[in-house]
Amino acid sequence: MTLDFFQFKPEAVGTFDKLIADFEAQHPGIKVKQHHAPDPDTAIRARLVKDDVPDVITLNGASTFGELASAGVFYDFSGKKVTGEVVPGVKKVLGDLGTAGKGEVNGLPFASNASGVLYNKELFAKYGVEVPRTWDDLIEAAKTFKKAGVTPFYGALKDAWTSLPPFNQLAANIVPPDGFWDARRQGRTSFGKDYPEVARKLTEIYRYTQKGALSRDYDTANQAFAKGEAAMYVQGSYALPPVKTFKPKFGIGFFPLPAGNDPAAARLVSGVDVALTMGRHPRHPKESMAFINYLMRPEVVSAYSKEQSAIPPLKGTAPSDPALKPLTPYIADGRITGFVDHRIPRAVNLEAIAQQFLIDGNRTAFLRTLDSEYTKAIERRS
Repeated sequence: MTLDFFQFKPEAVGTFDKLIADFEAQHPGIKVKQHHAPDPDTAIRARLVKDDVPDVITLNGASTFGELASAGVFYDFSGKKVTGEVVPGVKKVLGDLGTAGKGEVNGLPFASNASGVLYNKELFAKYGVEVPRTWDDLIEAAKTFKKAGVTPFYGALKDAWTSLPPFNQLAANIVPPDGFWDARRQGRTSFGKDYPEVARKLTEIYRYTQKGALSRDYDTANQAFAKGEAAMYVQGSYALPPVKTFKPKFGIGFFPLPAGNDPAAARLVSGVDVALTMGRHPRHPKESMAFINYLMRPEVVSAYSKEQSAIPPLKGTAPSDPALKPLTPYIADGRITGFVDHRIPRAVNLEAIAQQFLIDGNRTAFLRTLDSEYTKAIERRS
């Protein structure tokens, strides 16, 4: 028999082809057909409407996954052995997006990523700058580099979404997620009330970018950072592979952006880059679970993470990329929290709102628009 495998990452098609070949060699009676969709969120919704549920599904652990999980579309893995192998903090990040019921586990984290600050180790050493552990340290570092004629942060706001990595890191640490989202949905708080400090610090970071940040896109930023044109680059761990294609002549480090002045309270902003799941009532439960169990083996998860510069989310595993090694204690100790934009419906168009704010600097309009669009999206879903 043949399993229908819905796979959403274009850059991982070749990696999954190799994994499928290995799985099929170990399971002669099962074939796996990989289907990649260019617009996965739309594609999976279209298939679900037609009651054409793929046997095994990968999705980004973001708002669409949470909405579908909450709607009872996905399988409950809570009774499966493999669920206990996942780092608890990572499992919580995925579960916080939404589940079909209390105690359910509707997806398995296969690969994680993190938002942070890539930094040029050579420039840090040259100017005697230590890795910042507090917000004040970060701004002091930016001032040191600026005074030395070095661009502190590389900005690339031509692509609106690049405003989200710093926004996510600030918001997730300044506004505790436990309690905020329920209160916001129920109208007991607002972005206008709880996010002014997030907005202020977001603009402060962009005061230390190069001139012309609004005309630079993500690809340009990757190349520019690789060339040593800035000391720091606020991005996700997923930026490491494209940066490395430009063969930087310096060591790259990575640290969580410190949003406050208490290092002990700092949390790594991490998301589930790839979540594995299957339908609530699978057509081939035994075979689908066999493929999922294969993919969730530590050696398979680690191999995928190494190839894709991801973070393996299983107990006893660690990132292979040297730049990501310092993140291991955060993950192991549960000092992680999810991406804020994963909790905001896509219909809000957060990236465009944040980009506009960084263009005009109008904090009141930014927070008012965010509240208005969020309310509209929540009302449409209820």
